[in-house]
Amino acid sequence: MSAASTRSRTPDRLCAEAVDLARAAAEEAAAPGVVGEHAGVVSEGDRVVTHFFECKELGYRGWRWAVTVARASRAKIVTLDEAVLLPGPDALLAPEWVPWSERLRPGDMGPGDLLPTDAEDLRLEPGFSGADDPVPSAPVSEEMAELVEAEDAEVTAAAPRNLPTAPTRGSISAVAEELGMRRARVLSRYGLHIAADRWDEAFGAKTPMAQAAPAPCVSCGFLVPVGGSLGQAFGVCANEFSPADGRVVSLAYGCGGHSEAAVMPKPPQPAPPVIDETRVDPFPLRPARDSGSVPSIPDEDTAELGHS
Repeated sequence: MSAASTRSRTPDRLCAEAVDLARAAAEEAAAPGVVGEHAGVVSEGDRVVTHFFECKELGYRGWRWAVTVARASRAKIVTLDEAVLLPGPDALLAPEWVPWSERLRPGDMGPGDLLPTDAEDLRLEPGFSGADDPVPSAPVSEEMAELVEAEDAEVTAAAPRNLPTAPTRGSISAVAEELGMRRARVLSRYGLHIAADRWDEAFGAKTPMAQAAPAPCVSCGFLVPVGGSLGQAFGVCANEFSPADGRVVSLAYGCGGHSEAAVMPKPPQPAPPVIDETRVDPFPLRPARDSGSVPSIPDEDTAELGHS
């Protein structure tokens, strides 16, 4: 280790003793009463020392006032360099700033919000090939890009109907628009893969609902098939009582609302009446004399009791 580096690590004596000068500078830069006790000295170089003071201001827990002082070679007067508020080892810091494109999560968009897509987005690819430039009204056209990048937009006096918003007749862009292929970009293979992974994670075979389901969605009558390559693995649930109603579900997903999982039992019906037509049951018009509980012949012994 050289002698110069040894001297730089050892705080200069005069600079280290200038605690009052450093405190006065910190109190001048800070609000009254927020500069705390002296928290140490650090050598920044030859005859350059930084004094630390505790910060008592609310919301700055662990921060320190750092006041740097210095003196010239062979001089005995210590001068002030700077006074700043710096975070300490245990300071409360704000989270690291993240660009909005990385902070955005599904469900964050609300009514009226606009989400621009990058021209080089890996999830998208050209909707038709053979055309050098997309249609002028497309968001990735050169005309739109120039308007976005321009600092001062020029206002023209022409009406909107006179502006060149339609592709040139006979070009590939015009033919594609006539065939209904008006999308300048479509999903790429990478975009399809990440969408499939996202859907399978939400409504796939590994979810707890699918693990407890009696049968997969591929055999459910409420499954609405989708077109394209995604139709080989996904569909749309149309069961209003299912937790995935209106969602894109994997064919391996399932729930208790499967159309063929259980059959609703029919309510019990009473047995039909049995009619025997081989015999005749006589029904007398008048009851027999001995059919009652009291004999029809008067009894002299019971006459006094009121029986007839």
